[in-house]
Amino acid sequence: MNDSVAGEKNSLQLPQSFKDLPISGEILKSLNEIGFDTLFPIQAQAIMPLLEGKDVIGQAQTGTGKTAAFGVPMIQRLETHVKGVQGLILAPTRELAVQVADNLSKFGKYAKIHVLPVYGGESINKQIHALNGSIDIVVGTPGRVIDLMKRRVLDLSSIRIVVLDEADRMLDMGFMEDVEYILYKTPRNRQTSLFSATIDAAVMRVCDKYMKNPEKILVSKDEIAVTQMKQYYIVINQHGKFETLCNILRQDSVEKAIVFCRTRRDASRVSDQMYKKGFRVQALHAGFTQAQRERAINDFKNGRLSLLVATDVAARGLDIQGITHIINYDVPNDPPVYFHRIGRTARKGTNGTAITLVSYGELSNFNNIKALTKTHIEELYSKNKNEQGNNDDSPIQSFY
Repeated sequence: MNDSVAGEKNSLQLPQSFKDLPISGEILKSLNEIGFDTLFPIQAQAIMPLLEGKDVIGQAQTGTGKTAAFGVPMIQRLETHVKGVQGLILAPTRELAVQVADNLSKFGKYAKIHVLPVYGGESINKQIHALNGSIDIVVGTPGRVIDLMKRRVLDLSSIRIVVLDEADRMLDMGFMEDVEYILYKTPRNRQTSLFSATIDAAVMRVCDKYMKNPEKILVSKDEIAVTQMKQYYIVINQHGKFETLCNILRQDSVEKAIVFCRTRRDASRVSDQMYKKGFRVQALHAGFTQAQRERAINDFKNGRLSLLVATDVAARGLDIQGITHIINYDVPNDPPVYFHRIGRTARKGTNGTAITLVSYGELSNFNNIKALTKTHIEELYSKNKNEQGNNDDSPIQSFY
């Protein structure tokens, strides 16, 4: 086994952006459309070895961007003239299989890649019917994959790339015998990668048995941290978000900020409401023409606007100096998006403030984000929350 740890490589040798990678224009177009630009550590370190056809062991938590780390190279390396399933991703749970398949479908949208999630708890006939069509990548739980293999519906003879996602969880759930059976049935010349939050002796035994001189890439959750920034959050009823947003903007004398919303409709609605309240604000989302987008960004850069209310897609690649605040009106579903958002401030060593408005239904997603950063995210309390029985009367304005 190659004991060199890619995490020790000089960061200057690593690609910084998806545009720095030798991937197709179709894949880049898809990544741009969903707002992927800057590479996360696991992506910067794993994608090139995988593109080169090497086996890879990646130690990375959920939410560190690992799906793109293995998904983008897999899509790039598929042979367009080959019929049959070429990529196989094994995942421990139905939820993860669906999430990974959805992401890969987005990455491969313009490359016309067809991805199918397979898992128990859903009609196998529906999955059999889909496999009779043109499927390039299967993402599945081990039990359902074996079921489809034994029914002679899922043929693994064309498999070129296998990924074991969250291998430690598959071990804990007792799936490793199934995983080994599946690996035994795939071609020996396949590329194999394994991603796991922990790399223990049991995981290493699988690596030693089924991988060829793998490159080890160790990315701890501590690497996802924004140290030049103060981070806060407020737990609040969804209906109280707009009033709280206005209070924050007024009380903290915000000079230049981006407010992030999840959808175009929300961005337009929040922007319109803020305009009526007297704020110098403009929405920015994918429904804008290029000319409208450039005009809004230039007005923001030049100080004619102090606020942009943006969706993630519209804000991709924004590098504007002087942004003092990022306010998450909605909590992103995907934890890495949080770090992409707040990275719009505290640029080039300057300080910045990030504030996230967390509705009660978003607490689970926000807890996933908190688990991925070593920097402290401090809770603030809103008037709305205090009125609901919270005895802490800390005012919102006491940010500092």
